Amino acid sequence: MLYIGVSLVVVGMVKYTEIDRGAPIASAFDSVGAGWAAVLVSIAAVAGLTSVILVDLVAMGRIGFAIARDGLIPPSIAKVHPRWGTPYRISAIITVGVALLAGFLPLSALADLVSIGALCAFVLVSVAVPILRRKRPELNRPFKAPFSPVLPIVSALACFYLMLNLSVETWLRFLVWMLLGGIIYFGYGYRKNRLARRPETSPERVSEPAPA
Repeated sequence: MLYIGVSLVVVGMVKYTEIDRGAPIASAFDSVGAGWAAVLVSIAAVAGLTSVILVDLVAMGRIGFAIARDGLIPPSIAKVHPRWGTPYRISAIITVGVALLAGFLPLSALADLVSIGALCAFVLVSVAVPILRRKRPELNRPFKAPFSPVLPIVSALACFYLMLNLSVETWLRFLVWMLLGGIIYFGYGYRKNRLARRPETSPERVSEPAPA
């Protein structure tokens, strides 16, 4: 509701076709003569983006650790530091990768890539809800989605519709990224993952404790 309210205010200040995609709120204030507000919004945006980036980098390191624990990537990549208790290798790899992407790709392209990746994840989660309810009814569910399967299907279709509104270039970058992930999976993870191993064979795990 907060995002919707902010969007309504912005399109009330500036025509939607003239919104600056790089800094929509700050440019909207600037266009109506409130330059001081634009400066405050810009400072808040820099502080907010910095904190979000740091949180995302920490989260991606933990996600990488979980992926390695499940055998989808080599466990050595997610090695936990003996003193810090963090998966420092995967965190360093992700940080360098993010820095390279930020340095060589325009902000609009990165924003579209983030959007299509998040929307694809939402589609998969929405589709998984009715499937798991039918195939795995015994799973522990701390929360439930109401009106299943109608609401999950509507959610999946809505997210897929938003994906279709993104540019062709974004779709091509997304497909290349998915192809790279597919190569890693079928080249390594398909044979090494925990589900592919027999119950009597211990899956290859990261030997260190879970990261702090």
